[in-house]
Amino acid sequence: MAGPLPLGDPAPADGRLPADLRPDGATPFSAYLHVPFCRVRCGYCDFNTYTSGELRGAKQEDYASTLLREVSLAREVLSEADALRPLDTVFFGGGTPTLLPAGDLGRMLDGVAAAFGIRPGAEVTVEANPDTVTPEVVRTLADAGVTRMSIGMQSAVPHVLAALDRTHRPENVSTAVHAARQAGLDVSVDLIYGAPGETLADWERSLDAALALEPDHVSAYALIIEDGTKLARQIRRGEVPAPDDDLQADMYETADERLAAAGFGWYEVSNWARSDRNRSLHNLAYWRGSDWWGFGPGAHSHVAGLRWWNVKHPAAYAQRLDAGDSPAAGRERPDAEARMLERVLLQSRLVEGLAIDEIAEERRDRVAGLISDGLVDAAAALRERRVRLTLRGRLLADAVVRALTG
Repeated sequence: MAGPLPLGDPAPADGRLPADLRPDGATPFSAYLHVPFCRVRCGYCDFNTYTSGELRGAKQEDYASTLLREVSLAREVLSEADALRPLDTVFFGGGTPTLLPAGDLGRMLDGVAAAFGIRPGAEVTVEANPDTVTPEVVRTLADAGVTRMSIGMQSAVPHVLAALDRTHRPENVSTAVHAARQAGLDVSVDLIYGAPGETLADWERSLDAALALEPDHVSAYALIIEDGTKLARQIRRGEVPAPDDDLQADMYETADERLAAAGFGWYEVSNWARSDRNRSLHNLAYWRGSDWWGFGPGAHSHVAGLRWWNVKHPAAYAQRLDAGDSPAAGRERPDAEARMLERVLLQSRLVEGLAIDEIAEERRDRVAGLISDGLVDAAAALRERRVRLTLRGRLLADAVVRALTG
């Protein structure tokens, strides 16, 4: 289970937005549907997920109906605020969404489509564990309107998967990709590098295996040790080594080189796409500060600068909705300084970079130092007045953000 929820103001029981909120109907709108169920908990994961023994009365078979009650609430709230608009993207994340019957996922998608409408050509993604993907599942999802599948490959090397507590069979990744392709879906594969005991040769093997699948999109994330996870406890006890920063940097450079050679372009520090059309539009909505409603326990939402988050446990989530109340636990309206920090943090990670004019005036002169350090592209800064990260800058993106905001 994830860490504690953020601090914030109490959220009203009816879920209404503040009367002075002024949503812009032209801002793209997305829906995130959180499915919090997993067969086992991976040692590195701090997402808000639950195995069957942790549900304490919540039932997976009731989940779709419960979430659809929040969808109905959202329609009422947004209609009242004159903020109702069709969805540009829909994303089923988790957890393992494909632990639910494909028909339940389809019913949830039908529910958000009926409540808000979905724009023609919208991106609809389902995350999937390779062991839960069959041709029948994928056909049902495609028939329901899913356009994209994001497959949790993580690694092609058995001992690396074991270090991450991943239980899927490596050979099932190709089976899942083939099934998705046969159903006409775009395919993304997710990788993690820097696991205990993983060598550069192991990582190269995983990259080669991923590229052999010919996906449309690849996400490659450095393993981060989160407090409270099993892996953090193992490292603290000295049972496994902590990730090696230098090795992870070598792994990142290797990934970028091999993906570029295969025709993939980076568009966010940890994401590469075969073409602009294959970029994750849903994740870009987050990174660019669009509006979204997050459905499900622990899900976060953002509309017109207001942020709120739901209670974490599926049982508490269901109890609130059964009582006719909003599942929101708290909310906040970040001030201008906080919004600027977030803008720099997210926008600087994108290939288009951050407009220098959006940096606080007293910190703009720091861009020259970042260029001298090889972290920011000089041509983009001089000709386009944008902060665009170099390869070295991508490795040290946090340092760039600190320089521009600290």
